[in-house]
Amino acid sequence: MLRLLKTLPLLLAIAALSVVATSCSSGNTTQARIFNAIPNTAQYGPGNGGALDIEVNGTQQFSGVTFGTASASTYTNIPSGNVTFEVFQSPGVTTPVFSDSTTLSAGTEYTLVATGYAGGVGTQAPALLSFSDDNTLPADGTINFRVINAALNASPSLDGSVDIWIEPTPDNNPILEPATIQNLPYQSASGYVNVPYNQTPGAGFTMYVYTVRGGTRLIPPFQINFSGSLNNASVCTVVLTDVPNGNEMGASVGLDDANCPL
Repeated sequence: MLRLLKTLPLLLAIAALSVVATSCSSGNTTQARIFNAIPNTAQYGPGNGGALDIEVNGTQQFSGVTFGTASASTYTNIPSGNVTFEVFQSPGVTTPVFSDSTTLSAGTEYTLVATGYAGGVGTQAPALLSFSDDNTLPADGTINFRVINAALNASPSLDGSVDIWIEPTPDNNPILEPATIQNLPYQSASGYVNVPYNQTPGAGFTMYVYTVRGGTRLIPPFQINFSGSLNNASVCTVVLTDVPNGNEMGASVGLDDANCPL
């Protein structure tokens, strides 16, 4: 009995150290998802799927991330802190397309977006952008929309940005109203904008994207139609991209953040 009593403090100490170690380990990770918006990676991978493999601090964490798809909707546990990413052509190419680093906070969800052109320089150089996510559901009957401008051909060299209208379908000529999101530059994300859901069953939303250069809004706009009825508390991220292997803005992908069937 005495021997057991002497052993008990040691066991408690070991248990306490185990708890501390577990807490430190879980506190050194975060969650992230990757979106491939590099248009000239569309020839990569089997079947020209535009696939990228991404290593995080030397360990492959993401594989087969294709251009312009919603593969970014799945979060993966990765290290936090100062994190280095190396992006490779998939499958099996050992020379990276590019590498980048960023600082990620523990316990935060991130959307990471690969932008630019593979092999590009200056304003066209590939880069990995990080945006912290807020998937807290808004009030029932409303939607939080966020837009990430990853379209290089919004033309940063010409003071490029975009103005965006998010309108219930059928729309009511949005150009007569203030833009929902104004002057969103390339490689930037808007804040979350709260809008009421469309009362018309199955009608969804229309998003109008005008390129703005030097203060002039260029027409015609780029139009995106979201069918389906987003009629509950939802959070949606929309990523603007260029057309695959092209030199113009003209595509978008909706990411299902929370209750968002885009």
